[in-house]
Amino acid sequence: MSRRKLLVLGAVTLAVLATAGLTTWNSSTSQASPQPVVILGDGVSTPANMAWVPPGRFQMGSDSRLAQNNEKPAHPVHVDGFWMDVTHVTNDEFAEFVRQTGYVTTAERKPDWETIRVQLPPGIPKPPDDVLVPGAMVFVGTSRPVDLRDYSQWWRYVPGANWRHPQGPGSSIEGKGDHPVVQISYEDALAYAKWAGKRLPTEAEWEYAARGGLEQATYTWGDELMPDGKPMANYWDTEQQGTFPVISPKAGGAEGTVPVRTFLPNGYGLYDMTGNAWQWVADWYAADYFAKQAESKTLVKNPKGPDASFDPADPGVPVDAPKRVIRGGSFLCNESYCLSYRPSARRGSDPHSPMSHVGFRLVKDAPPPSPKMVAQASK
Repeated sequence: MSRRKLLVLGAVTLAVLATAGLTTWNSSTSQASPQPVVILGDGVSTPANMAWVPPGRFQMGSDSRLAQNNEKPAHPVHVDGFWMDVTHVTNDEFAEFVRQTGYVTTAERKPDWETIRVQLPPGIPKPPDDVLVPGAMVFVGTSRPVDLRDYSQWWRYVPGANWRHPQGPGSSIEGKGDHPVVQISYEDALAYAKWAGKRLPTEAEWEYAARGGLEQATYTWGDELMPDGKPMANYWDTEQQGTFPVISPKAGGAEGTVPVRTFLPNGYGLYDMTGNAWQWVADWYAADYFAKQAESKTLVKNPKGPDASFDPADPGVPVDAPKRVIRGGSFLCNESYCLSYRPSARRGSDPHSPMSHVGFRLVKDAPPPSPKMVAQASK
């Protein structure tokens, strides 16, 4: 989903009117992760507000009946240990970064035609400069059920939308300092990471951490969506909110983000690994990447992703248009549309396109916890 596509195609329309869109296996070489232990950094010898994700092997991807083709097949992967932010980067944390650096996000700048052009079919003319105004993609919903094949019906490019005003100029993050920051581009996430002395996780690191030691579980907390009838993540609950993407007076909390730590953490002590807001990861997105990794039928170690993007499933966008992986789903994911509040679910997104349901969290390469810390956490 690209803000450029809607922005430019709409602008071109206005201009025209003025002048006259493998088979899998269970590898015997892959070992299940050890029983997870929550080890949180102390801010002294280990990074503060981060959890240790130990090295290990796991089955990446899924062959579940719920899995999309881009998640298949499940295949063995090893990742080295790393520290990961316990939560999404929040509005308060991003505000401090901006306060100290004066950073201006992608959504607050005039759109760059060269980054827009590569997301569009060849030959589309550049729109007038007065149309290329700062803003971002916002979920606006619909007033009635619609054909879910056309996402332009519930997304709109809104001038003035940015991280401070996620839904547009009339919205605010006041009182939401502990919510995930959204309307963040891949470039914005990298800038924050550099300032914080961290980095974006690889796709493999993200999925391994999200699973929390549960091998091939459907969700980050297990195989049951609502154990004991309790919600475990912030997603669009069709029973409570009605048909996606219809917005009605009866709609509940899934119209937006909720505070981090609202739900229970996973086995590594990580909150909201699925639901609430999508999360940028480092890799380029290729729809067939898992299938290609699995072809060797050997253990893949610390994969860094493909060398380029490939997505044949986005109508009107060139198959090789630049896309980075986003993971985890958001408050908009639901049973009838994307079901992306699962640890194996993945999607590609225009790295220069901020959206009202996309944020991030970071990882850090730092010494592992001491044996004493591990022993104390294991008690």
